[in-house]
Formats: sequence, C-alpha cells, structure tokens
Amino acid sequence: MAKANKDDFQLVLQKAGKTRVEWGSDITVPCHLSPEISAVDMEIRWFKETDCVCLYKNRQMFEGRGYKGRVSLFTEELDRGNVSLQLQDFGRSDVGDYLCQVTRTDRTEEITIRVGY
Repeated sequence: MAKANKDDFQLVLQKAGKTRVEWGSDITVPCHLSPEISAVDMEIRWFKETDCVCLYKNRQMFEGRGYKGRVSLFTEELDRGNVSLQLQDFGRSDVGDYLCQVTRTDRTEEITIRVGY
C-alpha cells in the first residue's frame, strides 16, 4: 500500500443539489480541500473560462479585471480548507464554468464547477 504524501489533497464540492440564483444576488461557488487542511499558505486561482477571476498568493488576494469589488474568498476559513469563491451582484455574464486551481509546493489540483441560472 502506498504511503500518503503530506502534500496530497483533493478538491471537492461539499454542497449538493441546485440552488436557485437570483440576478443581482450574491452567490458562493463551493470548493473545499480534502482532507480538511489549511490553504493559508497555498496558491489559489479561480478562472471563468480563460479569465482570471481572483488569485490568492502569499496571503494576499488579487481580483481579476472585470471582477474588482465583486469577488472574494472566505479568508477566515482558509485554515479549514474552504477555498470557495464569493461572487457579488450575480449577472448573466457570470453564468458559465469556473475552474478552481490550488497549488501547494509542486502539486496542483483543479476542479471545474458549473454556475448556471
């Protein structure tokens, strides 16, 4: 049996089912680390198709062009593996596929989450 590496983790969705989203509302695109380890010192990137929505690196958050003042992470929950994206004022242009990419040392995991209306 292979021994688990301390850098091993996966990205998982913890919420099941669909939630109705209203235009102009705030939404959460769920994504968590499994096992539940701290993401504070990891690099977290969120993309919508090819656009960078936000980047968390060296304990700082940077918003992508077109998302200024509209996106954030649950920074107080990074230590519990919550790397979910918060998106304010949800609009038609926000519908689509979001890619969450998390890097720790030389290991990168990613997952795609569909956000629809």
